[in-house]
Amino acid sequence: MNTNMEANTTSCRVVAPSSREALRLVREKLGPDAIVLSNKVTAQGVEIVAALEEAVTAVALTATQAAVSTPAPTASFTLPEAASGGAAVLREIHSMRGMIEEQLAGIAWSSAQRRDPVRGHLLRTLLGAGFSARLSKDLLVDLPTGQSYSGGLAYVKAALARQLPVLENEDALMDEGGVYALMGPTGVGKTTTTAKLAARCVMRFGPEKLALVTTDSYRVGAYEQLRIYGQILGVSVHAVKDAADLELVLAELRDKHMVLIDTVGMSQRDRAVTDQIAMLCSASRPVRRLLLLNACSHGDTLNEVVQAYRHGGQDAGTQDLVGCIFTKVDEATHPGALLDMAIRHQLPVHYVSSGQKVPEHLALGDRQLLVDSVFQARSASALFVPGEADLDERPAALRNDPELRAAEAVSERLRARCQQLIRALTHNAQELASSAAALSGGRIGFDETRSLWRQLQNDTAGIAGALQSLACAEIAAGCGRHVLLLDGETSLASEKEAEVVAHRSAVLLSDRTGLPVAAWHDGPTAAGPTGSTAQRDFPKPAVHLLACMPEAVLIDQWQTAAHRWAACAKASLRVTAVDGSFTDTLGKLTAVLPFGEAQAITFRGKAALVSVADVMVSLRPYVKSGTCARVAPLRCVIRRVVDAASGRPMTHSYLVASAGIHATAQQMSQWPAWRAAAEPYFRLLGQAHAQLADGAPSGERACLQRAWVAGQVCTTVLRLQQASLPWAKTAREVLTQLAGRAVRGGRPVPGPVLLEGLDKFLVLLEALETDVATASPRPLRAAAHS
Repeated sequence: MNTNMEANTTSCRVVAPSSREALRLVREKLGPDAIVLSNKVTAQGVEIVAALEEAVTAVALTATQAAVSTPAPTASFTLPEAASGGAAVLREIHSMRGMIEEQLAGIAWSSAQRRDPVRGHLLRTLLGAGFSARLSKDLLVDLPTGQSYSGGLAYVKAALARQLPVLENEDALMDEGGVYALMGPTGVGKTTTTAKLAARCVMRFGPEKLALVTTDSYRVGAYEQLRIYGQILGVSVHAVKDAADLELVLAELRDKHMVLIDTVGMSQRDRAVTDQIAMLCSASRPVRRLLLLNACSHGDTLNEVVQAYRHGGQDAGTQDLVGCIFTKVDEATHPGALLDMAIRHQLPVHYVSSGQKVPEHLALGDRQLLVDSVFQARSASALFVPGEADLDERPAALRNDPELRAAEAVSERLRARCQQLIRALTHNAQELASSAAALSGGRIGFDETRSLWRQLQNDTAGIAGALQSLACAEIAAGCGRHVLLLDGETSLASEKEAEVVAHRSAVLLSDRTGLPVAAWHDGPTAAGPTGSTAQRDFPKPAVHLLACMPEAVLIDQWQTAAHRWAACAKASLRVTAVDGSFTDTLGKLTAVLPFGEAQAITFRGKAALVSVADVMVSLRPYVKSGTCARVAPLRCVIRRVVDAASGRPMTHSYLVASAGIHATAQQMSQWPAWRAAAEPYFRLLGQAHAQLADGAPSGERACLQRAWVAGQVCTTVLRLQQASLPWAKTAREVLTQLAGRAVRGGRPVPGPVLLEGLDKFLVLLEALETDVATASPRPLRAAAHS
């Protein structure tokens, strides 16, 4: 194949056998700075048309010419038709440059991912949460190398929280007042959100200082809906049609501290948006505009909405949006787009709406909660977020093979479970060790629980005896004058199939703190509430905490046997003072008894005062052996809580106890609450016993030993649930994630969730064989107490 070349001083066309040969000829003729304008394969070979940069610039400057020709002695050169216009040539060059830059950026990013796979994992997480590729990459640009996935995610969350603008001070907004207009597309929830804000204002400064206005004259029933809300709240509602109406109404409402305007919903592409913005901003009283953003919308849609409602009236010199409100957050599957928009356009998030209830489902925009909620949102079917598996390029015959698809489904389920566990534990053994070390150092019995869990998998001999000794040691170290005891029955599965046996057990509480110190298991017995006390050899006297008052004849029997007890009583219980000064119900005694010094507390979110009264009483006589018998004197402790501002009673609680208890009335007044906090132990015991059955030895004796271990596990869970230090919050989040549940900020984690997570945590510790010096399980012994 021959080489053919047509050329002049600034351009040339080359046909050669190969691309390499053609490019060599171009360089020889025009030099290394030549620009390739076209490249194609013809019957004669590879054809390349090239030109110098100044030739292309000259063509651009003379774009009115249809073509550019340069005479030559032996040949002529004409630019290709696709580039016959100068502007077209430049566009083509810029397009090629953009493609090259994009490819180079992609290559650089892929190279970075290969060097740091965590970066790629975090990118997929951000994209899957709804963030744009631009913001996602910006967040990861300065990510330190060598991070674990959880460390990188924490870095990303912190970066998002720093960049996310929110309403910093709601008190200042409420105190300042003014006119606020809620704007947004149709169906975003403006009317409901207006009602929620109105309720919030009414609770702050009363209905007489608030007014509602609606500009929605298009939607059927719009005014009626707002009017109903106004009637419920006791707030006046006004309707306006145009700028003149608005001016009159605002003048009429000039004495109102706050005016909320519910605007008509319009598509962001509706030209009337500009007119609506102009109407609001032309009022003599300043109108601050809040934009409502639907959490279920696509990111590009949200971007259009913000641009339309922010810049729609810009030509009229209007004021900018003051902020935004997120709506329908409870329905969103990829809420990252909301935060992306707030960061991109620097719109402060004032409030977050997550339901239909007025006013409960409206909360202030909290940076950390918003960021955390984005990564907790999960879609059951993420059809529109492709992953690597969605880019499958195998032949159709293989993709449709039933056996192969079934095997892949099993593999995918197993892989997902493993990934969930590993991801929840931050993907590395060091962070697993940190969690174990925190639990070990928290003095909640974790080391003993782990040691017993290991022992249960091998040999159950001696477990009951060791736990009895441990319980006595914990009582001696953790209790004051008494140990508080809750008795109960739990149905546990026996070794015989389909047979459930009731087991009696107890959880022991410290009389100092109310926290569980140990568990006790009596086995399958039908004894009464204190029938096994003689067999329980505790180092300190036990006080049985009862949910309700026992019968008088039973009280007489317990006093004869010197049993100590304390029971929650009703206000209707009729008692007589030992000194004979009164005979009345407990409820009426609160008006005549002297109460001790009041202490300030917070009760149900309000400032309150709590005080305690202590009095000796007796119950009415009962019939015993045909004669009238009287119960020995009992101790009665009444706890009263009143409103700190008005003095109005808020609640009372009553505790009746045997006379031989050496504790102050203030201490005893806390016992009912401690009992209620420990009551879930008996429900947890059955779950723990079932979880421990996997891999444990069989037999009735082993079943009983397993019940002892289950009791120890449950006390550890209750201690962790009630612990308030920062390490405990982190540990609860780890166990919650292991249990496959979402972490909900501000809400207590249920005991069954912690129990399930603790079981998986122990399994992982063994599977990964983590060597944690600070958290290595010690031989079973009493935990040290400060």
